[in-house]
Amino acid sequence: MKKSGLFSALFCLLLTVLVRPSATAQPAAGKKKMSGNPIFPGWYADPEGIIFGNKYWIYPTYSAPYKEQVFMDAFSSPDLVTWTKHSRIVDTTAIKWAWRAMWAPAIVEKGGKYYLFFGANDIQNDKSPGGIGIAVADNPGGPFKDYLGKPLIDKFINGAQPIDQFVFKDKDGQYYLIYGGWRHCNIAKLKDDFTGFVPFPDGTTFKEITPKGYVEGPFMFIRNGKYYFMWSEGGWTGPDYSVAYAMSDSPFGPFERIDKILKQDPNVATGAGHHSVIQVPGKDQWYIVYHRRPLTETDGNHRETCIDVMSFDAKGLIKPVQITVEGVKPQPLRK
Repeated sequence: MKKSGLFSALFCLLLTVLVRPSATAQPAAGKKKMSGNPIFPGWYADPEGIIFGNKYWIYPTYSAPYKEQVFMDAFSSPDLVTWTKHSRIVDTTAIKWAWRAMWAPAIVEKGGKYYLFFGANDIQNDKSPGGIGIAVADNPGGPFKDYLGKPLIDKFINGAQPIDQFVFKDKDGQYYLIYGGWRHCNIAKLKDDFTGFVPFPDGTTFKEITPKGYVEGPFMFIRNGKYYFMWSEGGWTGPDYSVAYAMSDSPFGPFERIDKILKQDPNVATGAGHHSVIQVPGKDQWYIVYHRRPLTETDGNHRETCIDVMSFDAKGLIKPVQITVEGVKPQPLRK
């Protein structure tokens, strides 16, 4: 090769290296910039979002006809964007008294064990077998087995259907079960081993804390010393399913309804409700995990799990949530 040709080739090579974008400046191949909504495929509803270790977990209802709701899946993510499915973490082969309508899981970790609370059989009266049960496992992905061998609650108390259970841990470490359908909500103090309940000082075991507008799907959290109580309103098969909230200085209320903060957007989706809330540890950063129905769907069971940002104003009131197609940005957890 002539010298002029050699110099020309070297110059071109140098130019290519200088103008080529840095590999580290580009997003990794296939890496998602946003979670998108829904955050994972399939018909799933009533999602319970929680953090265990350095992963986010979501435990939803498998959204199908009651007779097909005989198992539960779970999903985990390191960043709210990339999700891994954990299939059939529990099913009716492990819960002998349950045979349909396994709903709305709620989960807590205590003493190295994971306790999954769920509703089963959609009982309509006190003579029907079923209610709220507990399954237990050594890790959050299961497999879970029956903890009590029977329901924890199998009766209507204060008019509350025994479904839609949420386990709330108070500031003093005490765990409470908050639950109820049919427009009534109860709170009860759980025993340390979750095998039953401890009566309150007045001798009662179940206190009704039902706010105006309550239908089902309770959730509670603490922020800046205030107790936020949230619930779903409307009918779950309709477009107006939604989430409202109240605030109090106590987990027992009184809870006066403040406003509706999650609802349908005719341009995005309908039936947005039955939610949970995730706080990034150590930060005033919050997400709402909920289900909604695509605009193209009319089947009541066609519900998808979604996530969006939840924020507060200067007075501590929850701002109305904007439901989106984009979802949220990656939020890795620190080890």
